[in-house]
Amino acid sequence: MGNCCGGSGACATERVFAALDSFRIEVPSWGFANTGTRFGKFSQAGAATTIEEKFADAGEINRLTGASPTVALHVLWDLPNGKGDVAEIKQMEKKYGVKSGSINPNLFQAQEYKYGSICNPSAEIRGNALAHLLDSVEIGQELGSKDVSLWIADGSNYPGTQSISKRISWMQEVLSATHAALGVNQRMLVEYKPFEPAFYHTDIADWGMALELARGAGPKAKVLVDTGHHLLGTNIEQIVAWLLNLNQLGGFHFNDRKYSDDDLTIGSIDPYQVFRIFHEILSSSSPAVQGIAYMIDQSHNLKGKMEAMVQSVVTAQELFAKAALVDREKLAELQQSCNLVEAEELFRGAFWTDVRPMLKAWRETHKLPLEPLAELKASGYVEKISNERGAKNAKSVTSYA
Repeated sequence: MGNCCGGSGACATERVFAALDSFRIEVPSWGFANTGTRFGKFSQAGAATTIEEKFADAGEINRLTGASPTVALHVLWDLPNGKGDVAEIKQMEKKYGVKSGSINPNLFQAQEYKYGSICNPSAEIRGNALAHLLDSVEIGQELGSKDVSLWIADGSNYPGTQSISKRISWMQEVLSATHAALGVNQRMLVEYKPFEPAFYHTDIADWGMALELARGAGPKAKVLVDTGHHLLGTNIEQIVAWLLNLNQLGGFHFNDRKYSDDDLTIGSIDPYQVFRIFHEILSSSSPAVQGIAYMIDQSHNLKGKMEAMVQSVVTAQELFAKAALVDREKLAELQQSCNLVEAEELFRGAFWTDVRPMLKAWRETHKLPLEPLAELKASGYVEKISNERGAKNAKSVTSYA
């Protein structure tokens, strides 16, 4: 591709630098804590056990990458006392140099949600779920967080056991009430998932349902795309293009999967897919582009949590940089003339470009570690937190057998 490319004559390095300067990707607090599968929980000595430890880890990721100044919070896990924990969170922000990001309510853990939360046949339980959503909105307002991110685990496992149509109406009511409580600068992001934990029908099963619910709730509601929440073979970048065209794309949860929502590090299975998604975004003139919240949603059981998070952020930077290299003016000409081979080769050429030297140069100009993963290892941070937290984590192992 050479050092300079593009119909405008813009230097490739300049284009990559501009892209990286604008790119921010949020890390999740739960990505630093011990997690497991439905069969058991696996402990790592260095896993975070408190909200302060999560902020410390997030601050270290931002120091290493320069791209993650916010950390997503899970209300019940990170703020068990609700608004009573806000003052402590603000102290953590100052101490570790990262801000609170998206606020994630928990509508799937309480025993009363066995048959659903905002879609539960019980009006009382739906009311409890709405109260939690309203508390989450208020927490976001007090922390200055822009997004309240909703994943609704509701659904049913067997045909005939629930009224799908009634549950739609109940859901619409609760989401509209939540939207009405949003502050001036707040948004509500509606996520979707085709299955799990519900296996017959999931109440928000695809982007069309999420889109309709967001539109019905109000103008501050947008759709959130989780790259792991799709059936195999789904053309996710086409969904992204449609949501951009409709000005309804609010954000992403990035992870990767081989089968279904496997929470693998971004790009570990299909980096070309993420590149294609970023290309659609960088090609779009939609006003939604400026408001996209890029977020990581991963929870690692086998890889070290700090190492996996650095890998994810750096990979996202690399793939965003690759997408910035596409000569869109030339590509548009080739597309218009249906010159298929040349168009694909131009597109693939950007993907196969090794952008790591450009990223290293960008990091040098921003006084960041040139090799974030190597710097993490050399810093001794993982050994330090493993020594400090090891005893606590050894006691936290549980089994569901």
